[in-house]
Amino acid sequence: MGLKQSDITAILGPVDETLMAELLATGATASELAEAIAWVNNDEALIGEGRHLPAGRVAALIDILTPDDDEE
Repeated sequence: MGLKQSDITAILGPVDETLMAELLATGATASELAEAIAWVNNDEALIGEGRHLPAGRVAALIDILTPDDDEE
């Protein structure tokens, strides 16, 4: 089942409406969002564990959650 606003808030805390809409539009699940957060916060450790690079919805979530260099 896809993400709900309550899932996003539980995982990320309060987010703005634009980010909420982008995350909901991916059709991802709460577990995929949690995995994306893990990759955003600690990709070197996950690669070190031998995990495959994210693909599909997890990769799309990472793109949404990772600010562009221009936006920093």
